[in-house]
Amino acid sequence: MTLLVGTTFGALLLGGLCAAALSGVVVVQTFLYIKLFPRDSATFKAMVGAVWMLDTMHSLLIYTSVWIYLITNYGNERMIDTIPIPLALTGLISAILTFIVHCFFLYRIHKLSHQQWQFTALILVLALFRLCCATVTTAEMIHMKTFTAFKARFQWVLTLGLAMSSLVDILVTWFLTHLLQTLQREIDVSTSSDRVITSVILYTFETNLLTSVTTILSMICWLTMPDNLIFLGLHFFIGKLYANSLLATLNARKQLRHQTQRGTSVDLPSMISPSSSTRRGRTRKFSSRDEIPTSTKLEITVSRTVEVGVDEALPSQSVKHVFIVQPQPK
Repeated sequence: MTLLVGTTFGALLLGGLCAAALSGVVVVQTFLYIKLFPRDSATFKAMVGAVWMLDTMHSLLIYTSVWIYLITNYGNERMIDTIPIPLALTGLISAILTFIVHCFFLYRIHKLSHQQWQFTALILVLALFRLCCATVTTAEMIHMKTFTAFKARFQWVLTLGLAMSSLVDILVTWFLTHLLQTLQREIDVSTSSDRVITSVILYTFETNLLTSVTTILSMICWLTMPDNLIFLGLHFFIGKLYANSLLATLNARKQLRHQTQRGTSVDLPSMISPSSSTRRGRTRKFSSRDEIPTSTKLEITVSRTVEVGVDEALPSQSVKHVFIVQPQPK
């Protein structure tokens, strides 16, 4: 490997600094979640705790790797081609984080599609395959000990893993966007509620786009720049982006609920996450009532009730009642 300080040691240092900044955001998002949603189910609390612990472990491995390159082996240019064990383990931890986040988004797809497994089975298989590729990559990096030896025999494994991660992101984005648009068409709600669903669609697209673009850039650098470590600097904070996308999605519920309270309310718990206070099969009713007086004193009241299942993505039924009330003669 040809040594260029800026694209080798510099890429590692800059990637480590960016990863540290994003790790700080993960900590803030975690404490914000604990404060805002103390009644969430134990499953989601455990998931958030696991994400935080894995992110912390990932950060420590990155700091250790940068220390080995820049401090322990200071001035030893030949060490840039070696792969320390902490550096190899960062890829595995990042892959586990990615898998957890993918499973969370698959849960959302599963709920929005009315528990239709054909929507999620393919993506789940691809996510598992990506995790397997990362496991093989980590094991072979530890075994080969140098980037030169690893690229000679197993370059395709890392490339395939990054490609699978990008493909899963694209599929998750497409399915979520499609299902949310279907929800938007099938629920005849007010303009304010329509804006909320549109905001969720855009937010879903933006968060998944960021992770997929970063992964694709890392893969391109890995394939086209064999003599530097820019791909590794990008790879350092891919896991951080996934962790932040999950936590930001959970914490966005507060803002969405606030927006729905400005007009006719539409609750979207199945799209984001259930709380422990939610009971399965229970429905919530949201009504708007307009009274239209006429000159003949005939009162016509139109009451429209939309029942949305708490654990369902689409409305269970939509009923209109029209009552014509004739006042009693005086």
